[in-house]
Amino acid sequence: MNFIDGEILYIDKPLEWTSFNVVKRLRSCILRRIGSKKLKVGHAGTLDPLATGVMIICTGRATKRIDELQAGVKEYIATIGLGATTPSYDLETAIDAHYPTDHITRELVLDTLERFKGRIEQVPPAFSACKIDGHRAYKMARRGEEVQLKAKILVIDEIELLEFSPTSIAIRVVCSKGTYIRALARDIGEALRSGGHLTALRRTRVGEVSVADCITVDQAVELIQNTDIEMPAE
Repeated sequence: MNFIDGEILYIDKPLEWTSFNVVKRLRSCILRRIGSKKLKVGHAGTLDPLATGVMIICTGRATKRIDELQAGVKEYIATIGLGATTPSYDLETAIDAHYPTDHITRELVLDTLERFKGRIEQVPPAFSACKIDGHRAYKMARRGEEVQLKAKILVIDEIELLEFSPTSIAIRVVCSKGTYIRALARDIGEALRSGGHLTALRRTRVGEVSVADCITVDQAVELIQNTDIEMPAE
C-alpha cells in the first residue's frame, strides 16, 4: 500500500467514536508505519458519535477525492423513539418533553412517511456542525445560546418502514448528501402529532460502498501494521 500517493479505506465506525477519533487513530498508525510525522488523512462524510456504519477514509493524494466520494447517495437504518423529544434530537441530550402516542397506528406512520419522499426542506439541528457567523452551531447550543438555522433543500429517494410500535419505529432511508437523520426523526415525530427523537442510527451505504465492504478500526490497524508499504518515487 502507498499511503502517500493515496489509499482509500472503508471503515465500519464503532459506537461512541467521533469521526475525528477514527481519522486520528488511523493517521497515527500510518505515520508510525511509514516513519513520517505528517500525512493528510480525511473522511468523506461525518457520522455522529452515537451512529455506526460506513466511513470512507482517504490518505495522502486520495484526499482530493473526498468531495467526490461524500457526494454519493447515503443509506441509513434509523430507529426513532416516538412520544418524546430531546434538544439534540437524539440521545446526546436528555428527554425534555413527552407527548401522547395512543393515536399512532401503522397506517398513520406509512401515510406520514410518504410525505417525506422526494425534495423536501429540512432545518438542520442546532446541535450540528453548521456555522453561524463563523461559529459552530453545536458549540452555541451547548452554551445555551439561541441557534437559528435556515432550511435546506434535500432529496429523500426512499423511505421504508421496517419495524413499528406506537412508541418506536425503524426505517430505512436513502437520501442525498447533507441530510440530517436526527432532524428527520424530529420532523416525522411532529408530523405524527407527537414527539420524535433518534435512538439508533447505522449508515449502511455511501455511494457504491456498503457496510459489507467495510472493516473495523482494529482490522484496519492490523492491515496497516502488516501490509507491504510502498513509498512514492522521488
